[in-house]
Amino acid sequence: MSDRILRLQHVEVRVPDLELCTAYYTEVVGLIEVAHDEGRVFLKCWDEHEHHSVVLRQAPTYGLDHMSFKVAEQQDLDYYADRVEKAGITVKRFAPAELGPGWGEAIRFEAPSGHLVELVYGMEKVGNMLPLTNPPPRPANLVGIAPPRLDHIFIMAEDVDGVTAFFRDVLEFRLTEQIIANDGHQLATWLERSHTPHDIAIVTGPNGALHHFAFWLDDWNAVREAADLLAFNGVTIDVAPTRHGVTRGFTVYFFDPVGNRNEVFTGGYWVDPDFEPITWTEEEMGRAMFYYDRQVNERFFTVHS
Repeated sequence: MSDRILRLQHVEVRVPDLELCTAYYTEVVGLIEVAHDEGRVFLKCWDEHEHHSVVLRQAPTYGLDHMSFKVAEQQDLDYYADRVEKAGITVKRFAPAELGPGWGEAIRFEAPSGHLVELVYGMEKVGNMLPLTNPPPRPANLVGIAPPRLDHIFIMAEDVDGVTAFFRDVLEFRLTEQIIANDGHQLATWLERSHTPHDIAIVTGPNGALHHFAFWLDDWNAVREAADLLAFNGVTIDVAPTRHGVTRGFTVYFFDPVGNRNEVFTGGYWVDPDFEPITWTEEEMGRAMFYYDRQVNERFFTVHS
């Protein structure tokens, strides 16, 4: 299988207070504002070369509008449009820039979980704030946490087995880890296309719900420093610095000003296409999610957007 889908390209989230959230994502998280149109702000992480990775849209509610994955070639859009339509799902096509500034050519469809999924090719390149010849390791004028890139998204679904099968069988994601209930069904799954532990994860919950989207940091010390900065700025921290059993990643979870959950994440492992999935049992779910505490706080599975 070729790497047609490369990684998570961007997320678009609803925010009831666009000005407040723009300030939070630029000054605390440390994203860069690239553009805005009527009711939307386009942001990117400093080390991303393409136009945007987070879109904030003014709306009465908070939550996820859509997730977008980058494909390697233009013909990959036709390839997946055909696969999705053969699964009985309607596909909509969009020309370059039709969906907004910097946008590439895209297809969109609704996953069985009710989430709007986009595949996109040819996003505008705006550079990563560093020269391509003899660059320093990072720009000098970064503020806030300043993550280098968007990492993954975690969604909720009533039928984790069915949605996981859609991402595996139709979109060709690879399963890396799963939590299996005592009755045999999947409570949560982690899937990848970028050879990291996960580009998307799915956990039992309401269809269409967003659990969180996550930014990559380079090491554990950066996660600790992020927690310091969040606490200093009065940001609501959901889960203090710890590590996962699943993915082996280090993490802090926190909420934006309107209730969308964010994460900063580092660690993990390399995934080859023939990687054998790791299984956690229901009894070990606490250790799977939070390896040190060995229990999951109720808020983590009940609060979502």
